[in-house]
Amino acid sequence: MFPGTSQNVWVGREEELAVLESAVQRIGAGTGTAVWIEGEAGIGKSALAVKGIEFARNAGYEVLTGIADPMAQRSPLHVVVDLLRISSRSADPRRTEIAKLLRERRLGLLEPTNVAWAEIELLVGLVDDMCTEGPIVLVVDDVQHFDEASLLLWHRLVSAVDQLPLLLLTTCRPTPPRQEVHDLRAAIARRGHFVLELAPLSDAESERLLAGLLAEVPDSTRDRLASLAMGNPLYLRELANATGLESGGADDRLPASFSEALTRRLGVVPDAATEVLRMAALLGGRFSVTELAVLMRRSASELAGALQDAVAAGIVMDVEGELTFRQPLLRQVLYQSIPGALRSALHREAAQALAISAGQPLRVAEQLAASDQIGDGWARQWLAVHAAPLAAQAPDLAIDLLRREVDQVQVDDDQTGVLLVVLAWVLLGVGRYREAAACARRGLAVVSTTGHRSEMEFVLVRALFSLGEHREGIDAVRRSLSRPDLPVVWRARLLGCLAMVQRGGEGDIAAADTTAQLALNMAESVHDSFAAAYALIVLWMNRSVRRDHGAALALLDRALDLLRTGPDHTDLRAMAEDGRIFTLQNLGRWEEAAAALHRKTGGVVQPGITTAVLRYWLGEWDDALAELDLDDASAAGFSYSGLREPGPLLLWHGVAALVAARRDERELSRKHLEAGLAVSGPTVADRENLDFLVVARAVVLEQDGDRARARAVLGEILLHRGSSEMTLTHQWLPDLVRLALDDGDEQTARAAVNACSVEASAEAEPGRAATALLRCQGLLTRDVNALAAAVSWYRETGPAVDLAAALEDLAVVLADRGEAAAARDAFNEAVDLYTGFGANWDVRRAERRLRAYGVRRGVRGKREPRVLSGWQALTSTELRIASMVADGQSTPSIAANLYLSPRTVQTHISHVLGKLGVRSRVEIAREVFRQRAGGAPVPS
Repeated sequence: MFPGTSQNVWVGREEELAVLESAVQRIGAGTGTAVWIEGEAGIGKSALAVKGIEFARNAGYEVLTGIADPMAQRSPLHVVVDLLRISSRSADPRRTEIAKLLRERRLGLLEPTNVAWAEIELLVGLVDDMCTEGPIVLVVDDVQHFDEASLLLWHRLVSAVDQLPLLLLTTCRPTPPRQEVHDLRAAIARRGHFVLELAPLSDAESERLLAGLLAEVPDSTRDRLASLAMGNPLYLRELANATGLESGGADDRLPASFSEALTRRLGVVPDAATEVLRMAALLGGRFSVTELAVLMRRSASELAGALQDAVAAGIVMDVEGELTFRQPLLRQVLYQSIPGALRSALHREAAQALAISAGQPLRVAEQLAASDQIGDGWARQWLAVHAAPLAAQAPDLAIDLLRREVDQVQVDDDQTGVLLVVLAWVLLGVGRYREAAACARRGLAVVSTTGHRSEMEFVLVRALFSLGEHREGIDAVRRSLSRPDLPVVWRARLLGCLAMVQRGGEGDIAAADTTAQLALNMAESVHDSFAAAYALIVLWMNRSVRRDHGAALALLDRALDLLRTGPDHTDLRAMAEDGRIFTLQNLGRWEEAAAALHRKTGGVVQPGITTAVLRYWLGEWDDALAELDLDDASAAGFSYSGLREPGPLLLWHGVAALVAARRDERELSRKHLEAGLAVSGPTVADRENLDFLVVARAVVLEQDGDRARARAVLGEILLHRGSSEMTLTHQWLPDLVRLALDDGDEQTARAAVNACSVEASAEAEPGRAATALLRCQGLLTRDVNALAAAVSWYRETGPAVDLAAALEDLAVVLADRGEAAAARDAFNEAVDLYTGFGANWDVRRAERRLRAYGVRRGVRGKREPRVLSGWQALTSTELRIASMVADGQSTPSIAANLYLSPRTVQTHISHVLGKLGVRSRVEIAREVFRQRAGGAPVPS
């Protein structure tokens, strides 16, 4: 896989070799690492990687190797899929199942998608599973050519590598400076792994290498070679080889350049083999014999001799059934030796020949991209048919080819119209909304059929709404709906889009209800599951705004039934499942909501905001923060798990800020507040996601002693909820009542009670708002019975966070009535819960409030400060995960058993490693066994 060198001579790089040897030893002890080898072409990156591979194979470890080339950037995860040997023909059922899922993958054209997180998690999970069987080494050459999804996947592996017997070995050229590649390199260095920058060999080292490669030669010859090579070991080897002196000859002819040296190396094979290799160079760095035979219009048997000569000469080598150039620079020299015009024509012929022979669309497209023949009739026809499935594999490549045709061929015919339709869909699907809108507008001026025109109108509307250009989007919808020939299916979908914007963009839920119901009726008449589910989700939102949560749940169940039996609209289904969890919370059905987190999409549990919010209320704050931990992927600027849109990002920062504030980590909370408030938008949907940020800001203000501003900040959002907003103000109103009463502001307290009463009266069946009203009224009127009823409700149904706060409020009112013993009991229970969350600020606040009445924690309530390290510092989730690690379970297995995402489990394992002060899962297992032997209650 890697460019070969004479392994008989090795000069220099002692420090780098020591790093590689140490890294291999570490994985043998159960601790992984990442090694990044960087340098110019020929400097010895691949040769050094080969030495690392030798170390690993000599130790008996499994090594998987891959290489990225420039075309890999356009084909998401292709290099990694090859690296991990994922194939439908694999003998490993895990790999065949993943191959099946990847094969069925298609671009979400109706619901714009972000990076394919599910596929990434599947591949990361496979690596994790492999590591349970023994140390693994993954090697990728030329990682600078990785596509975005593969870079994100590698970030995930880097963040987990210290938990696994895994060595990640990558080579990279320093240019071109892609920011995403730079971010990956920085992440490896930041985590304390190894970045090896290979410098040219010194003069002395160059002399030593030449002395090993050459027989006795004049000093002038050796000096000339060293001068040409400039300390580059590959250049030294190839220049020496080109002189014919490596075997001891006396040829005085020296090449004038490295390119000439590479070309002269071809002299060891017959001219016929050189011609075959030149044609092979057109196919890229890796090719199959079948593809080469198709390109040359010859049989495989006719090519056998030439290829065998090339293999014997070390020019190409066999890698898993395909051939690759041992030295990519030689392939480049061969490729550039073909005149440009001829290369273009040959690429065009190769594309057509591969297509006729039923070659993979991706390989055909790669050849088309390499050709400069724009407007070719055959190519345009092929694109019109294959661009959509091509986009599922390589969206950037599909976009480049389509845009090249429609931009540079000034012919607005039916064929151009078809290409514009496909291009608009693909641009929408990858989230390039402004380009999609422009493409759709042009398409509308070109396409002639009703179906294509309808598609372009829908793409235009979706793009405009995604850009936040609601007024223009609504105008576009109305223009489309005025067309008498608009098919019912597209009419229903457009109405669904309009209803969503009427609610979330304009706040007109009455209009949204009417529009969504009309869309639903039309969709059902033509059995279109997408439009029907979309309309049902809008109706769910409106029922939620009106607090009719039972009816809202029924609507979502209908939508999910449609989406489970119809086409796989993944994003729409995820939206409905998230909404169902939200509604179950509002109905007080917390156990069902927690069980619903076990949502499977592509075989893994999705991490995300909905999970983090639910775990916040359940008091599982470490788990909530683990869900929010995007780690280096966030730093790299990748879109992930819905964070492209502002709403989820507001919640992301809001939950993190509130947990940090309540744990008295004020600076961290301020950082999240600053970042979150900076992205706040003007729409109803944005306001609906602001509440966690607002409450966190109020807590920080209260901590700073500015209680008046804290009340004002809370009151601004809690007392002025718009009639179309879904924001659950009732869950925060008791905090506002508490703040106001503590400061003698009875007017604000009464306003908060009235606002909560409105919320409670809107509930079709008593739920969270009704219980929050009991808390508010109990605080205002010092009603022990009301607060006790709230405590009883929370104790029976949850959530734990509300139970702790209600117990604190009950303790204060009991103390105010002189019932010190009962107050102390409630106080102690509240503090027990707060301590479990790590809510240090809440404990201090509760102590202050009760101290005013002379009530302090008794022996039962007195607690030591939260332990931060050692076995006692592990949370209940971390204990369970540590036990599962000791039992040999992989991250995917643990995730499935605990209804967590694999990324969340990975974060927890990192916390366990840190708290126990150990370096590997092996050491976690030893500690678990030690605790079990000592009689500690370790879950199994």
